[in-house]
Amino acid sequence: MKKLLTTAGIVGLGLVTGLATAADDITLQLKWVTQAQFAGYYVAKDKGFYDEEDLNVTIKPGGPDIAPPQVIAGGGADIIVDWMPSALASREKGVALVNIAQPFKRSGMMLTCRKETGIKSPADFAGKTLGVWYYGNEYPFLSWMSQLDLATDGSDGGVTVLKQGFNVDPILQKQADCVSTMTYNEYWQIIDAGIPEEELQVFKYEEQGVSTMEDGLYALEKNLADEAFVEKAARFVRASMKGWAYARENPDEAADIVLENDASGAQTEKHQRRMMREINKLTEGADGKLDPADYERTVKTLMSGGSDPVITKTPEGAWTHSVIEKAM
Repeated sequence: MKKLLTTAGIVGLGLVTGLATAADDITLQLKWVTQAQFAGYYVAKDKGFYDEEDLNVTIKPGGPDIAPPQVIAGGGADIIVDWMPSALASREKGVALVNIAQPFKRSGMMLTCRKETGIKSPADFAGKTLGVWYYGNEYPFLSWMSQLDLATDGSDGGVTVLKQGFNVDPILQKQADCVSTMTYNEYWQIIDAGIPEEELQVFKYEEQGVSTMEDGLYALEKNLADEAFVEKAARFVRASMKGWAYARENPDEAADIVLENDASGAQTEKHQRRMMREINKLTEGADGKLDPADYERTVKTLMSGGSDPVITKTPEGAWTHSVIEKAM
């Protein structure tokens, strides 16, 4: 009898120990497909940084038919990667997203034009056809056009907007004078397609003073009222920032880790290694803590939309340092 009790006690202790060390589950929804844009998260998972924080992290790739705000609102993710314009627009529409960390310090968004169109400055956009993505990425573009006092309905003196697919075909086929590109992705697709850099005119949103914050981490406001969630999110952010730091120090290895996680097989080593180096320029110097000045600039840009601003009122409670400060 004593032996049975002892055995039962050992088994019971094992169960308690197992429960105490069970990893917490977190699901991350990416804004786009698996690529070096999200390397920090894949690196953190591959190198065991999430394991060190007792986290079991599921990374869900995005795509053209996946809107991260809708995914998290429907309970399909705990944390999402989104651009701040999209997140703030979603918040105003009722999905109470809150920025909990900001791994990206700079914007990679640009308009890339053929020089042969005669476009030398934004003043030359009038009367031109500009390609724009409609995936939440259109918000900074529309605000910029409004600040330039350019209508986007194709009327005289304005611009014609071509709803651009997630490719650069419109500029290659001369359907658009300019297309939206990212410094780390579509711009290089144009180069690889055979148009040399000297034939292109680039307008970086950063240099035009209309950049907005990209690729932040967002959670639902209601979840941040739960201290247990905040603590879990802090561990996630800490491990993720460690992943981003590792990616900056080891870009080729980070790109290879991304390729290993690309279930589609669509990515190439050349493209991902080049993308990783461009992405590192955007995350350099970031510790994950959102700079309030960057937030205010983004809000100002989005509200400078004339009669059709992206957001109509100054957001309240749209960001918090509670998670990142706990992480740090």
